[in-house]
Amino acid sequence: MPSPLPGTQPKPRALFVDRWGTLLAPPPQRPCTRLADAAPYPGAVDALFRARQAGWNVYLLGNEDDVAQGRLADSDWRTFEEELLAHLGQQGVTVERNYACLDHPEGRGTHARPSVFCLPNTGSFYHAEQMDGVSLEHSWVIGDSTVELVAGARAGCNTAAVRTGEACADGAFHVEPDLEGEDLAHVVNQLLALVEQRAPRAAG
Repeated sequence: MPSPLPGTQPKPRALFVDRWGTLLAPPPQRPCTRLADAAPYPGAVDALFRARQAGWNVYLLGNEDDVAQGRLADSDWRTFEEELLAHLGQQGVTVERNYACLDHPEGRGTHARPSVFCLPNTGSFYHAEQMDGVSLEHSWVIGDSTVELVAGARAGCNTAAVRTGEACADGAFHVEPDLEGEDLAHVVNQLLALVEQRAPRAAG
C-alpha cells in the first residue's frame, strides 16, 4: 500500500501522567532510592497498557524535588528511574518520554537553576508537541496536585484530577479540572470509554 500523504494522518494524542501521587503511591520513607520501596496504585499500570493499545502516547512528568534539593543523589535517581521504566516496559507500557525535572530555581548545587520543564512551566508539553507531533488539544494531563494541572491547562491540554496523593489539596493554584476520578485507573478507564463512544462506527 502507498504511504499516507503528509498531513493526512491524525496527530497522536498523549496522556501526561504525574509520577508521585498519581502513578506511584508516595512511600512513608522518602526519598525513595529503589522501585521496591514504591508501588503503583492498583490498576494503574494495566490502565496505561490499555491506553497504549488504544493508540495513546504515554509520558511521565513531575518535579523531582528530592534531587533538586540535594536529598537524593543523581545516581540514586537514575537507578530508580531505570527500574521504573523497565518495570513499565515489562508490563507492556512504553513510555514515550520521561519528563523528570531535576532542577529548581531554589535548588541546591548544580540543580539550582530555572528550567522550562519545571512545573508549572509548560516545556514538557511543547517539547512533546514539537518532537512527537502530539496534539495538545486532544491530550490529557493526569495529576494529584494543582501544579501539573495548571501547567497542562496553560499548554492547552485537557486536565484530570485524581483523589490519590495530594488530591489537589496543595492549594498552589486554583484549578477546575475537566475530569475527576478516584485514581489513575478510574480516570484512564473513563477516557477510553469516552473515546470509544465518540469513535465513528463502520458502515455495514
